[in-house]
Amino acid sequence: MKLFDGGKAPNPRRVRVFLAEKGIEVPLVPVDMGALGHRDEEVANRNPLQRLPVLELDDGTVLTESVAICRYFEECYPEKPLFGTGPLGRAKVEEWQRRMELNLLMPVAHAFRHIHPAMKDWEVPQIAEWGEANKPKALAFLHLIDRELADREFIAGDDYSIADITGLIAVDFMKPARITVPDELVHVRRWHSSVSARPSASA
Repeated sequence: MKLFDGGKAPNPRRVRVFLAEKGIEVPLVPVDMGALGHRDEEVANRNPLQRLPVLELDDGTVLTESVAICRYFEECYPEKPLFGTGPLGRAKVEEWQRRMELNLLMPVAHAFRHIHPAMKDWEVPQIAEWGEANKPKALAFLHLIDRELADREFIAGDDYSIADITGLIAVDFMKPARITVPDELVHVRRWHSSVSARPSASA
């Protein structure tokens, strides 16, 4: 088994944080995304979308998409569940994971990919107006999250989950996307400080 990893990029990091939280070690194959290594045959032959991460199992089976890879490991190593427990718990985690991905991580990613000069060869065409349009979308959702976190510790309830990992990755990615968490979002700031202090956050 090996995991083709893209370093600081959000989705590869999402899988590494998940694995660290689970205490699972998987051999990494570093790919230099800055040098467009994810477009080389080593990755492209395994994932025609030329995206990372890519997990290759011992029998040659390939899994792509970060949450799908995390789900695979959740099934293989169910202890310390990160996708919730019981029908309702798993549904709530799925609900919030989806919300965090679509309403926070994606707008932040669009802002970064369409504004940052380093992405001009990645996003063709790079549309600055679209990048700027996504910034208020991310901020509006953070205000919603702040209200939700007023009476609970984590995104999907009382337990840390994949929804928190996605949120952590998204908020950290706001810096290169040139978006700042407003000072008044005290619950978001408290939550982010807490999840950032977990050892897995440095993975």
